[in-house]
Amino acid sequence: MPTNTPRIGTSCVRPDFHDQFAVSTNSIAKILGASDEINDLTVQGWVRTRRDSKDFSFLEINDGSCLASLQIVVTRECQGWNHVKDITCGASVTVTGKLLESPAAGQAWELHAMQLDIIGVADADYPLQKKRHTLEFLREIGHLRSRTNLLGSVFRLRSRLSFAVHDFFQSRGFHYVHTPIVTTSDCEGAGELFRLTTPGIDSEEEFFGRPAFLTVSGQLEAETLACSMSKVYTFGPTFRADPSNTSRHVSEFWMIEPEMAFCDLVQDMDVAEEFIKAMVTFVLEDREEDLAFFNKFVDKELLARLQAVQDVEFKRISFTDAVGILEKSGRKFEHPVGLTIALQSEHERFLTEEYFKCPVTVFDYPKEIKPFYMRLNEDGRTVAAMDVLVPGIGEIVGGSQREERYDQLLKNMERCGLAHEGHEWYSDLRRYGTVPHAGFGLGFERLIMYLTGVSNIRDVIPFPRTPGHASF
Repeated sequence: MPTNTPRIGTSCVRPDFHDQFAVSTNSIAKILGASDEINDLTVQGWVRTRRDSKDFSFLEINDGSCLASLQIVVTRECQGWNHVKDITCGASVTVTGKLLESPAAGQAWELHAMQLDIIGVADADYPLQKKRHTLEFLREIGHLRSRTNLLGSVFRLRSRLSFAVHDFFQSRGFHYVHTPIVTTSDCEGAGELFRLTTPGIDSEEEFFGRPAFLTVSGQLEAETLACSMSKVYTFGPTFRADPSNTSRHVSEFWMIEPEMAFCDLVQDMDVAEEFIKAMVTFVLEDREEDLAFFNKFVDKELLARLQAVQDVEFKRISFTDAVGILEKSGRKFEHPVGLTIALQSEHERFLTEEYFKCPVTVFDYPKEIKPFYMRLNEDGRTVAAMDVLVPGIGEIVGGSQREERYDQLLKNMERCGLAHEGHEWYSDLRRYGTVPHAGFGLGFERLIMYLTGVSNIRDVIPFPRTPGHASF
């Protein structure tokens, strides 16, 4: 480690730093949108680059509030000039100066420094000194990768999109509810649950009196609240002990799950499609700078694809018709196609990207490939289920009308090998004022992948948990 670089407490650090930091509101995003010059302005951020001449230096600093950085012009008249050469890529600084119009192309403003303070130096081995890094490399330095343009843009969009999710449901009369993370129910029946154990306690002396797991979905609990509050939604973390180590799977992810009483499958599809369109419209209007970056460096068709969604009606077809289209396509798929076989990503993307060239909602799936809680249709072989498929991703929403008939629910549970014992609370909803109700689940990370063009789910969640990897 260099011995001549200043540390906090040296003369180049302002003694009132902590007080100033606590009240600082001058984000670079706000500054770059200024309408007039500002004589006395203080900004804080991390240095991206430094360029030197004999009598002045240029610093590019970024505070994570936006994609763009702010150029700082440092001259010999600046208090702190003697320490400029100690500032390297990654260092944090506080700068006070005059915000003036910039003569350089591509930037409206630059800050002419009057005082420059180093808050924290960056050692010589700071790993983000190059402008471009592979995503694989960035996953190895997860504690720093949010400082890059790509990951910073993704996480800003993720933050704003979280707000948009709540706004969508709140503005439509939904109640936000918190369902348990610890559960004794396997909603999907897939057996991919993380089991909770307590050291020193025998298996027959379970902490909760019976085996408990991390939830894969808040749906079943949300149904109970929908049957008293009419319209509810959950938005929180879920977990799946899936050994798949692919670009589409993580072990901890976030789910958006609305549940609606007095609702059938058609209404459920209406809400799901409206939600997707609303999220697309939101990011196009709110994240223009970040989307332009994604369109240039990640997916050059992204903006065209998202803009098209605003103007197109989602195609709706039955599962039977979807299988017929796939079988007649002449395409040799890696996975088989059939009336009792679940669609795979390659099938879903063919339907959306090549056949219909728009989002597609597939409904009425065979009962053999769907969970027990879905309502059996009158034909006795399909259930009132639906999936919304989008170009570039495939399935992004999965939902159904729930089985509201008590006797039929018990038959469904028996068919799926699910014991009624322990689920009496769920079936009781069908005995005490039952109503038609429906809902869906949407993986938040898959939605972000769709809206950014980023192809690996590990790169749209700050701290991905995957098999063999949970380092934070």
